[in-house]
Amino acid sequence: MKIKKRFCHSYCLSGHPTLPCNVLKFKSTTIMLDCGLDMTSTLNFLPLPLVQSSRLSNLPDLSTVDVILISNYHCMMALPYITEHTGFSGTVYATEPTVQIGRLLMEELVNFIERVPKAQSASLWKNKDIQRLLPSPLKDAVEVSTWRRCYTMQEVNSALSKIQLVGYSQKIELFGAVQVTPLSSGYALGSSNWIIQSHYEKVSYVSGSSLLTTHPQPMDQASLKNSDVLVLTGLTQIPTANPDGMVGEFCSNLALTVRNGGNVLVPCYPSGVIYDLLECLYQYIDSAGLSSVPLYFISPVANSSLEFSQIFAEWLCHNKQSKVYLPEPPFPHAELIQTNKLKHYPSIHGDFSNDFRQPCVVFTGHPSLRFGDVVHFMELWGKSSLNTVIFTEPDFSYLEALAPYQPLAMKCIYCPIDTRLNFIQVSKLLKEVQPLHVVCPEQYTQPPPAQSHRTDLVIDCQPPATSYRRAEVLTLPFKRRYERIEIMPELADSLVPMEIKPGISLATVSAVLHTKDNKHVLQPPPRPAQPTSGKKRKRVSDDVPDCKVLKPLLSGSIPVEQFVQTLEKHGFSDIKVEDTAKGHIVLLQEAETLIQIEEDSTHIICDNDEMLRVRLRDLVLKFLQKF
Repeated sequence: MKIKKRFCHSYCLSGHPTLPCNVLKFKSTTIMLDCGLDMTSTLNFLPLPLVQSSRLSNLPDLSTVDVILISNYHCMMALPYITEHTGFSGTVYATEPTVQIGRLLMEELVNFIERVPKAQSASLWKNKDIQRLLPSPLKDAVEVSTWRRCYTMQEVNSALSKIQLVGYSQKIELFGAVQVTPLSSGYALGSSNWIIQSHYEKVSYVSGSSLLTTHPQPMDQASLKNSDVLVLTGLTQIPTANPDGMVGEFCSNLALTVRNGGNVLVPCYPSGVIYDLLECLYQYIDSAGLSSVPLYFISPVANSSLEFSQIFAEWLCHNKQSKVYLPEPPFPHAELIQTNKLKHYPSIHGDFSNDFRQPCVVFTGHPSLRFGDVVHFMELWGKSSLNTVIFTEPDFSYLEALAPYQPLAMKCIYCPIDTRLNFIQVSKLLKEVQPLHVVCPEQYTQPPPAQSHRTDLVIDCQPPATSYRRAEVLTLPFKRRYERIEIMPELADSLVPMEIKPGISLATVSAVLHTKDNKHVLQPPPRPAQPTSGKKRKRVSDDVPDCKVLKPLLSGSIPVEQFVQTLEKHGFSDIKVEDTAKGHIVLLQEAETLIQIEEDSTHIICDNDEMLRVRLRDLVLKFLQKF
């Protein structure tokens, strides 16, 4: 059934493409796509301050958001701010690994922030008169009065309790209006792209995806085909760096430092790239003669992270899945733990103090160097040029991260490992899945500011991508034209199709349209009520729609030249034809009559001469088919 054109809108609430937050309004459903938390503002402070979420404080009324779809555990870090501090009352959908590892990241963050006592709390600097006296970038920060302190574990647990777990390719109905389906994105354990579709439209949301062969299930590309709109975000932050080359550089710099008697510090998250780094070191340390060097993984959630990576077998790539049935642990860090080459601790206190020996390699957080056990090691090892800090996480500027620790004697190596799609891979993907339209952040449609000559570092597709920026409302480049309507079997039996041209038949239908939960059904019209002899007061529920007798429907077109010839045969003369934007006007100058012929209508305009109008109408009807 053809309906009035309706548009689909998107609202961008994040200025950070790899930490997206978009709101999609599609077919009477409001869907939030991710809720990443941008923590780069912590770099403006000395180690251990607050965490910012300014963009989540003055959002449109979040009570109108029906659901939140989570792509991966890095894109859900702002969830407690939304579920616990706004009017949101909808449902959150995510895969089990995303929820469990997301919980670990939040738990680690809360632990890092809460375990260090604050000698004092400063808030006067947020006064606008004082703020403008501060050095950049703080004096340029927007709406600092709305910055939030880190959430609590109680808020984390409450937020996560609102999540409904889903599996890959599982179809979820939203209010009968649209259907959403998570697909493997290939980036992290449980990471997802999402299909949002109705019966006639399909929107694909691609965020944080990878075509490289690492530990997660490979990316599902086939299901993205035939999309009306593909929303693309979460690409690599370092498009010029090759992840394999960065891993090789990581291993060689680590080996060089340890051989010279120095220690290696790796600021990292407790999940994700660390699994791949430990696997590379497992294959590398024996050949490099480093098997006696201890590896320490220090995090409040270190034990849980290592265990989770081994139990989510169905979310792993085929090679690692097959090991589970041998049975072997899918990740080699299990063997590193068994042989005491890798040890994990909740913090630097307690057992770690007794077991600690140097030279060693320490994996710990936070990658910003502003809180967590990494602060201790930066102070402990920063004064010796024998030691090295290797940055592998791309989320923070390593130069800004190091600023509070200057002057620094230890060596600093930048080996950012980001397995998400680069622009070459995106071009290949788009040619493969061929969406009608691509929508992406503005940053992806122009070269990076520091590399303005690199015109290859943009999304290249036809038609050109539609871009959006933070706080912008975008009308997606497609219109909803059709709606699906079911017809009751008894009504279908009563239809009498009539062929109007070879292969095309039409039938008229008189019915009642019943709509509930965004599902539409044509039902037979009610039968006229039988008259009763006694007078009875009619109830409101007895009212039924009147079924009027329908006039025959007309089909066809009126060929102007033949129509003029027909008029002349019937005695009309002095006929003039004018072309218009919508069709033709036939002037009967002698009869002072005008006939407008358009694609979907014909009007006969004459001056109070009903007999003439009926006569002309009958001549028009000779060219049209009734049914």
